Amino acid sequence: MFRLFRDSLGACLAPRGSVVCIGAFDGVHCGHRALLQRVRERADALGVEAVAISFEPIPREFFARSTPVPRLDDVRGKIRQIRATKMDLLLLLRFNAELAAMPAEAFVEQILLNRLEVQEVWVGEDFRFGHARSGNVDLLRTMGAVHGFRAEVFSEFTLGSQRVRSSAIRELLAEGDFVSARHLLGRPFKIGGHVVYGQQLGRKLGYPTANIRLGCRTSPISGIFAVRVHGVAEHSLPAVASLGIRPTVNGVEPLLEAHLFDFDGDLYGRRIDVEFVAKLRDEEKFSTLEAMVEQIDLDAAEARALLATPQSDFPPDAANKDGRVRSSGVFA
Repeated sequence: MFRLFRDSLGACLAPRGSVVCIGAFDGVHCGHRALLQRVRERADALGVEAVAISFEPIPREFFARSTPVPRLDDVRGKIRQIRATKMDLLLLLRFNAELAAMPAEAFVEQILLNRLEVQEVWVGEDFRFGHARSGNVDLLRTMGAVHGFRAEVFSEFTLGSQRVRSSAIRELLAEGDFVSARHLLGRPFKIGGHVVYGQQLGRKLGYPTANIRLGCRTSPISGIFAVRVHGVAEHSLPAVASLGIRPTVNGVEPLLEAHLFDFDGDLYGRRIDVEFVAKLRDEEKFSTLEAMVEQIDLDAAEARALLATPQSDFPPDAANKDGRVRSSGVFA
């Protein structure tokens, strides 16, 4: 049974012992899943618990508060993806000033040993931890020799000749290369959330949209997209979507708006996932609403054409192509 804990201190969570991996795991991409699978295999071989340690916010977010860090997934998505790898336990530590100030040696003693009875810990080659990033693989191995655990390095994961990293995936998404991003992620890039009320302007203009607020999350993409919407019917529905601040209508808060083609229904409060297939254009400020609607007509037609291609016709590692959803809002 999968278990989730948030606290660094407390009773031992793995009295039988554990094999542990540590990372930010943003997106839980192919490389992350290969590491998690290795930990699962080693835990089974030793007859102990398979444990992932991660952080929220991720350390990079904590230290760069004035500079938003684009994320490949939200907390809910990260938990869901890690759970799918058959981990026994996720220790999702609250990364705050107290944890940032914890000496590396204390992290090993309090968390790896006292909390998890670690027998093996797996990390990346450039892994750093503890106050001022003073801890590394050498420290783990030195302390492991004293306390009876092994520290192992998981080599950089590649697909072909390409290194699989969250930063590389974010760059591909920002460039609109959803096919390559899907290849490294191992799944289509999606943004999910509950449909909320908007300004109702889209409905008045003939393009009702389902709106998802991003909250504290910063998206690696913005613009107008062909998408597929999941969570409305048994199969995904084609749509055209806007992700941004809607400059024509003086929007401020980033918002994801999706208009589902040929759909009429109430989606308020429902959780949906928007799968991004192709970028159509950047956001643009129009001089009039009429000019904006003319462009939306073109966007919708282009998205319909893209999404009319059967999914089986896409390359096996290509992201599916989608359109829009319904609720309220407008592509500005």
